[in-house]
Amino acid sequence: MLPENGRSTDELISEITRMRSADLPVRGGKVTAYVYDTGRPEVHEAAARAHAEMLEVNMLDPTAFPSIVALERQVVGAVAELLGGGPGTPGIFTGGGTESIMLAVKAARDARPVAGTPRLVLPVTGHPAFHKAAHYLGVEVAPVPVDPVTYRADPEAMARAVDERTILVVASAPSYPQGAIDPVAEIAAMARDRGVLCHVDACVGGWLLPWLREAGAEVPPFDLSVPGVTSISCDLHKFGYAPKGASVLLFADPALRRRAYFASAAWPGYTIINATVQSSRSAGPLAAAWATLQALGREGYRELGRATLEATRRLVAGVAEIPGLRVLGEPAASLVAIAGEDVDVFVLADEARRRGWFLQPQLSYAGIPANVHITVSGATLAGVEALLKVIAESADAARSRGPAPVPEGLAELVATLDPRVLDDMDDATFAELAASAGVDLAGLGRPGAASGTVPEEGREEALGRTPEMAPEMAMVNAVLDALPAPTREAVLVRFLAILYS
Repeated sequence: MLPENGRSTDELISEITRMRSADLPVRGGKVTAYVYDTGRPEVHEAAARAHAEMLEVNMLDPTAFPSIVALERQVVGAVAELLGGGPGTPGIFTGGGTESIMLAVKAARDARPVAGTPRLVLPVTGHPAFHKAAHYLGVEVAPVPVDPVTYRADPEAMARAVDERTILVVASAPSYPQGAIDPVAEIAAMARDRGVLCHVDACVGGWLLPWLREAGAEVPPFDLSVPGVTSISCDLHKFGYAPKGASVLLFADPALRRRAYFASAAWPGYTIINATVQSSRSAGPLAAAWATLQALGREGYRELGRATLEATRRLVAGVAEIPGLRVLGEPAASLVAIAGEDVDVFVLADEARRRGWFLQPQLSYAGIPANVHITVSGATLAGVEALLKVIAESADAARSRGPAPVPEGLAELVATLDPRVLDDMDDATFAELAASAGVDLAGLGRPGAASGTVPEEGREEALGRTPEMAPEMAMVNAVLDALPAPTREAVLVRFLAILYS
């Protein structure tokens, strides 16, 4: 763990490289979730150098490091210009979409005190970050069903969910699961008429939809130009292509931004005033985001938008020709969810992984079927035909294999368990339960072998994993898919705890 004597830089980088050998690749477009690739190495190099330049600058105190104020003004200003704001639009640079959402919920809670527990009205397709923010901030979530065909939020159903305790209503542009843009104008107008704030979660689409519109896509109004929209979040580490740790939260009103801030004078130490959830944080992500925006420029983003739109259209059309598969809804951005008719999509995902591609499984929920999710980015166009070939081959293989074999009665057994029972279960017992579903928790942790978590003799096998050796998750996903949401959550928490133990 901690060595007795310091080690050389070359040795450290070599060890990190070994630990990363089992990771999914972050370039090339074969991983259709989690990472966003421009296909332009020079842009990523500019971001990396800017990140290193500001790595040790602490954003805790802008009076000590005025460079962070200059950088943040430019980054926030660029987002405001694109999303219906202007030179004076207030905003905050945050570490990610979840932090932006948490600050939006905090601002709404503090701006509109209510009697009793405050509530936020959220379509069921809204991001779990809102549930997380509600959990942390003492807010109740009122989930609202969406249209079962378009997967868009229903403004009338949203209106019925608003009451005297509602502090915030949420619309997505787009929602992540099926890439549908909610009717923002109608939802925002309804919220304004009831004196309630309205947040647009454009974490995925905020920096993409304007460029898709320029490329010819039909994109309805969704930003601060829409009357009634009081805040909007936009992740630059998604379709802004900046390295992770870069999001912007914009407000229609400077007073609302002040509600997102936190200050404390109740101690004898240094002055505490925070714009974000974090206090000390590196300015590296801010500099990297700034450098990425500058390196690409408007024309660079236009080109990436055109490529993304063309790749999405080809993907949707191609999937329609593959027997047994269908695209859910009509994706308005570049997020595509594919469901199976006679194909187990969880097995399909495993088969794609065998072929070197990662397609993200999504569990069924609220009447929406299980599916695999693909995020199309600027680098996808060059490989879209290869992607369609892999999907078709994987669908054929999944059809031949049939659904994942779940041990008889296992899903029913776990479903009957009170989540509190799972929480109280010791690690050994939970590991045995997981093993009965064919999940080797210790094995899934082996990519960290180089740090000493497995014996030396097992390291090369663990770190040299090929796509063919990748863990099969179809059975695990099938079991999770059969469970109610609270039980899923309890199982996932236990899984994560054991994985890092």
